Amino acid sequence: MSFVSHVECTVCGHRHDPKRTLSVCERCGQMLAVRYDLERVARAVTREALRQRSPGMYRFRELTPLDDGEAPVTLGEGGTPVFELPRLAQHLGLRTIWAKDEGQNPTGSFKARGLGMAITKARTLGARGFIIPSAGNAGGAAAVYAARCGLPCAVIVPRGTPSAAVAEAAIAGARVFTIAGSIATAGKVVARVAPEIGWFDLSTLKEPYRLEGKKTMGLELAEQLGWAAPDWLLYPTGGGTGLVGIPKGYDELRAMGWVTDRQPRYVAVQAEGCAPVVTAFHAGAENTTGVEHPTTHAAGLRVPSPFAGRQMLKILRDSDGDAVAVSERAIVEAQHLLARLEGIWTSPEGAALVAALGVLKDRGRLAADARVAVILTGAGIKYAPPELPTPIDLTGGPDEVHGQVIAALSAA
Repeated sequence: MSFVSHVECTVCGHRHDPKRTLSVCERCGQMLAVRYDLERVARAVTREALRQRSPGMYRFRELTPLDDGEAPVTLGEGGTPVFELPRLAQHLGLRTIWAKDEGQNPTGSFKARGLGMAITKARTLGARGFIIPSAGNAGGAAAVYAARCGLPCAVIVPRGTPSAAVAEAAIAGARVFTIAGSIATAGKVVARVAPEIGWFDLSTLKEPYRLEGKKTMGLELAEQLGWAAPDWLLYPTGGGTGLVGIPKGYDELRAMGWVTDRQPRYVAVQAEGCAPVVTAFHAGAENTTGVEHPTTHAAGLRVPSPFAGRQMLKILRDSDGDAVAVSERAIVEAQHLLARLEGIWTSPEGAALVAALGVLKDRGRLAADARVAVILTGAGIKYAPPELPTPIDLTGGPDEVHGQVIAALSAA
C-alpha cells in the first residue's frame, strides 16, 4: 500500500487529498509536497533489505507516492553513479569532491527522474495528455515518458533551446512549439492552454510528484556515501526542483534514523546573466524577483522566475549554505577542465558547479578538508559542443602520415 499520509502546502500547511489530481495549494497558490508516514516506512523496509533490491530510483518505493500495485512509467532511471574526482580536488586544493553523474539517466539528464514520476502519477489519476514549458531537457524527458505510456504530449520551448532536446521531444512524437522569450513566457502559455484542452500541466513544481522523483537523487547519494551526508552540496539552479527535493530526501532519512548527519550546506549555482536566487540570497530577500532579460548558454539555468524561490532561499539559509553566480567564460573553462582532469563531459549547468567551487574556495567558504558533492545534471553531448582546439589535418598516405603524428606528439 502507499505510505503517503497526505499532501500539504509548503507555506500555509493546508492538507490536500492525495487521491485527487493536484496542482498548487488551493488556498494560497504555493507549491505542494507529499508527506509520508515515516514510522510505517521504517517498519516496512530496512537498509539491509534495500541492498537486495535492483538499482534504480524505484528501489526506494516506500518513499515514493506509488500505490500498491501501481506500475511506474519507467525506462530504468536512477541508480546513477557517484565518482570521486581526485585530480579536480587536488587542482582546487580540496580533500574530497564527489560527483553524481545524472547524465547517465535514460534521457541523458536528471529530468528523467522527475518527469517519469510526475507522468506515472498523472496517468494513474486520469490524465489524457501532457503539456510542458521547457528550457530543454525537461521537454525531451516529458515527451519520452508520455510516449512510454501511450499518451500525447506538447512541449513549448524558447527559441534557441538546445537542438538535441528539441529533437528528443520531436522524435518521441510530441508536438513541439518554439516561441520568443524565456521559459517563463512558455509557462504562461501552458497555464492558459492546459485547462482549455484538458491536458495535465507539467510545469516545474506546479504539481507535487515531479519533486518526489528528483528527491531520489538525495536518497541515492546518502546510500552511496554510506548513509552519510557531504559537508557541502552544490546544485545548478534553474527551476530548483532538485534543490528542494534533495533536502526533503535527507529529512525523511533522518526522521527514519537512517542518516544521523546534519544536512549538507547547500549552494545554489546560477549564471551571471540569470541569477534570481543568488541576487535574492545576498540581498537578504524572502523571495526572488524575476530577471527581465535572462541570458546564458546553460539553457537549464535560464529560468528568470523560479516558482519555488522562497523555498529555495529558506533551504540555503537554514543549512548555512551559499549562492554563487558564474560567468559564461568560467562555465566553458570549467567544462574543459573537468573533461581534461577527470574524463567527464558534463553539461554547461554541471560545469557551472566546477566554476563555483573555485569561487567558494577563494571566498574562504570551503575548508581544505571539506567533503563536497556536486550534482552533474546532464550529459554534455546533449548540447552544442564547446569551443575546442582545431584538429590537426593529416595529408598523404600511411608512410607520410605516421611521421606527422610522431612529430606532433613529440612537440606536445
